[in-house]
Amino acid sequence: MELIDVFATVVEQQSLNKASQLLNVSQPALSRKIMRLEEELGIQLFVRKGKRLELTRAGEVCYEFALEQKRLERRLHEKLQAFKTSIKPASIVIGASLTTLQSTLPDLITIYTREYPNTDIKAVTGKTHEIVPLIKEKRVDIGLVASMIEDPSIVCVPLFDDPLCLVLPEGHPFADKEELFIQDLHELPMILFSRGTWYRVLMDEMFHRCGVHPDVKMEIDSFEAITRLVSTCKTATLLPESYLRHNLIEDNELTVRFIPELEQTKRTTSLLFTEEAVLEPSIRRFIDQAVRHYHTADEYTL
Repeated sequence: MELIDVFATVVEQQSLNKASQLLNVSQPALSRKIMRLEEELGIQLFVRKGKRLELTRAGEVCYEFALEQKRLERRLHEKLQAFKTSIKPASIVIGASLTTLQSTLPDLITIYTREYPNTDIKAVTGKTHEIVPLIKEKRVDIGLVASMIEDPSIVCVPLFDDPLCLVLPEGHPFADKEELFIQDLHELPMILFSRGTWYRVLMDEMFHRCGVHPDVKMEIDSFEAITRLVSTCKTATLLPESYLRHNLIEDNELTVRFIPELEQTKRTTSLLFTEEAVLEPSIRRFIDQAVRHYHTADEYTL
């Protein structure tokens, strides 16, 4: 399974150069490993587009298998751990909306597992209105949503405000324009979130308020798909700032522009849980670390 692991690393780093540094092998050696895997499988896993590597559909299937393999290996180690110690491994079930699952949850899990690597963390995806009852029914321990929830049976801790940004492909007429205003979005070809999603509702309210009507070419509910299509279709989009990591912008050859009205159009990402849930040490530690990470410890103390 070594070649599959190497392949997964290349996918996750989105760069042969970065993957070779992480794996401590030369780039030519890494390229040979990928070629050997493609020869063994008898199918192409990547296509090159300029400086970028892009997965083929077969590559996507292969990566899904690699992720499943990692999960199985992790579960194996967790099961075997039970034979080495009488202490039951800690576990946390997190309910996350799609936006927070893609943009915020990976960082929080990385921070937590760095200090508590043996914790079994599971994620359940759902819309915000679906996550709230799961918390009440104790089917998830913590909720992570891009919203503020007012419910007397749930504690809501705000982590950070997340404004919208205008994202453009390199070479777009607006990319180097000295100043941009919300009216510049009128009739601008754009790819936006699907109707009914929280971010789309936020956008539509802002468009209506400002009298702006963009030319919506596509409506999609996936951050990743929108990001790729912006470059491919040479259109603009609006994305939350928390999702716009440096490597994402660089690898997809995108430009980010800030417009005052967009900066005021923001959601608040929050943690949701019951007072009873924090009696569990692992859950309390996760919440504490999340709060410290976003510098809101002065606003909330368990």
